Amino acid sequence: MLKITTTPLLISLLAGSALFSTTVHADDNATIRVYAASSLTNVLNQLISEYENTHSVDIVPIYGGSSSLARQIERGAPADMFISANEQWVTHLEKQGVANKQNIYDFTHNQLVVIAPQQSEIALNITEPKSWLSAIGDSRLAIGQPNAVPAGIYAKQSLQSLNLWQPLSKHLAPTKNVRVALTLVERAEAPLGIVYKSDAVVSSKVQVIHTFAASSHDPIRYPMVAITDSADVAQFTQYLMSEPAKQALSRFGFD
Repeated sequence: MLKITTTPLLISLLAGSALFSTTVHADDNATIRVYAASSLTNVLNQLISEYENTHSVDIVPIYGGSSSLARQIERGAPADMFISANEQWVTHLEKQGVANKQNIYDFTHNQLVVIAPQQSEIALNITEPKSWLSAIGDSRLAIGQPNAVPAGIYAKQSLQSLNLWQPLSKHLAPTKNVRVALTLVERAEAPLGIVYKSDAVVSSKVQVIHTFAASSHDPIRYPMVAITDSADVAQFTQYLMSEPAKQALSRFGFD
């Protein structure tokens, strides 16, 4: 019977070999970089965590305004997937040859709401410009940049539908993404803000005082595009379209 004697050096080498093997295995995990609209932060973080628990893949989310993310991708940012808060920026990438129309999916939908700080007692007559101006006072109405950020684009459309854009356009605090607008209201740095329903759902520091009619703005759709053609990306895309993912989206205020 062969007798194996282990020396301290051999033990050290074996330990090092095992460590190396483990490290290589971890590094072998595929990495998926998902560029996503900031309004998806909470729900997407949860979906990613649940997916990583059962799959050997590392998913790295990069959140921001859809316009900013699209421009980064257009300039060569290493995105594997892009989830926008409107169709415009996915269409833009398609026209630039970055996104393939066959890889575009309808991920989820949202609503647009007016919010105020949780302790606010503002009584807003939604159709009356003077009521808005009185509520805003010397401060500003927090919205996403109305010419680039989807939430700001939708906000402008809704205000225009109520003939409010002209009187309110000089009293705005335009932000680089919708979550910054939410933060301004949470901190009471802005008395009013226009954000998505899903943003208000995840915050205990704001209250919804009005929900805009869906007819007042373009449909709030979140298109998702798989930019990298890989099995890992395709599998994660399938998961995001699954019934459990839809249920999670509903819990976080998406439609």
